[in-house]
Amino acid sequence: MKNTKITIHFLGAAGTVTGSKYLIDTGDHQLLIDCGLFQGLKELRLKNWEYPPVDVSAIDAVLLTHGHFDHTGYLPRLIKYGFNGPVYGTNPTLDIATIILNDSAKIQEQEAARANKEGYSKHSPAEPLYGVKDVAKTISHFKEVPPSQWIPLFEGISARFQYNGHILGSTFIELEIHEKRFVFSGDIGRTNDLLLFPPLKPEKADVLFIESTYGGRFHPDEVEAVPEIEKLVNDTINRGGSLFIPSFSVERAQLMMLILWRLLNENKIPKVPIIMDSPMGASILDLFYRTRDWHRLTTDECDEMCDHFTVVSSYQETMELRSDNKPKIVIAGSGMLTGGRMLNYLETQAQNYDNTLFFVGYQAEGTRGRKLLEGEKELKVYGKWVPFNMEVAEIEGLSSHADHNELIGWMNEITNIPERIFIVHGEKEGAEALQLGIKETYGWDSQIPQLYDIEEL
Repeated sequence: MKNTKITIHFLGAAGTVTGSKYLIDTGDHQLLIDCGLFQGLKELRLKNWEYPPVDVSAIDAVLLTHGHFDHTGYLPRLIKYGFNGPVYGTNPTLDIATIILNDSAKIQEQEAARANKEGYSKHSPAEPLYGVKDVAKTISHFKEVPPSQWIPLFEGISARFQYNGHILGSTFIELEIHEKRFVFSGDIGRTNDLLLFPPLKPEKADVLFIESTYGGRFHPDEVEAVPEIEKLVNDTINRGGSLFIPSFSVERAQLMMLILWRLLNENKIPKVPIIMDSPMGASILDLFYRTRDWHRLTTDECDEMCDHFTVVSSYQETMELRSDNKPKIVIAGSGMLTGGRMLNYLETQAQNYDNTLFFVGYQAEGTRGRKLLEGEKELKVYGKWVPFNMEVAEIEGLSSHADHNELIGWMNEITNIPERIFIVHGEKEGAEALQLGIKETYGWDSQIPQLYDIEEL
């Protein structure tokens, strides 16, 4: 070991919930934990186009907590800028990242082509952040790791990926760096999830990075949300409207499919078409079959559930369906309306008072989803403003993120007093609420780093 000083660079999800990136520089090696894309506020999105404030070519490896876009979406840019090391993750995480990155690249290429054709971009020509060829290069760096086993990375440095709920393949990451234990929470899942098992918990943490997405907020149980969904579906369909569910195509979409399938089986909602419109929707369903150890569903349940749904994969089918005004239920990306197929539907359906837009996940600051929840009555889609008259509904109990009590409880098996605790992946109010909760519950001090802060240990 040449250097006893460890430096931490907060390159994302610090003071915000998106763009997760934490660089650990041991002096001998540099490790990047997660590599997410910024979403939401324009000043954050613009950072996706900037070279990061570190030497990318000096990074030795990337470790992924899970496959969501705000934890993996920057990988193709990182490789464009000169990263040439391995990208470690569990088998489902790497599969999901492959699906999501390819889907994102295709959507970006389609939107750039449409912007150039219709002339609504400020850039000439409009270009995607990255394309399908960039994703192919990225995937060649992927290296699968088994869960719950220590993996040697370099001399004196090893890593372990522990089951964390949230989505298929999701883990928290423990790094052992010269006998110091660094714990990165990633996104912590729910204690009682209809699809996934409860998260494991760390037993030791000298330095802890803890997410705070829902700090200070409390979810009802998912089971308690089912009657609300039943009422929402019936109210919408009975008045002749359609229910549109923007959803992350990984796991939350499948949770909605599970709930809707059970309601149909019990004759509690009308038998209208239920559509999963996602180029990667079918791929994610296949993933459920291949990852039986990661979730609760049996093969028979997967089969029966999938038989009730129409999976749309082609863009042409989407364009045909979006003009169909017959009552239906549509699940499509993206979860925060930052892009994806749902925007095609809203372009034609947002003016219909009978329709309902139903949010089932977190809406980050600056996203279209957050603005509509806050009452905005216009929606900018593909360069033009569309009047928004739909009913808006949200049920937070369906979030895949732990709430305040679950975040506090996730730390209750740590046997030592952490030397440093960094509260990340949260907006100001959530981070401060969790900071107070940690102090009141455990007596531990913590700090809330901001974007591009550097800490030395």
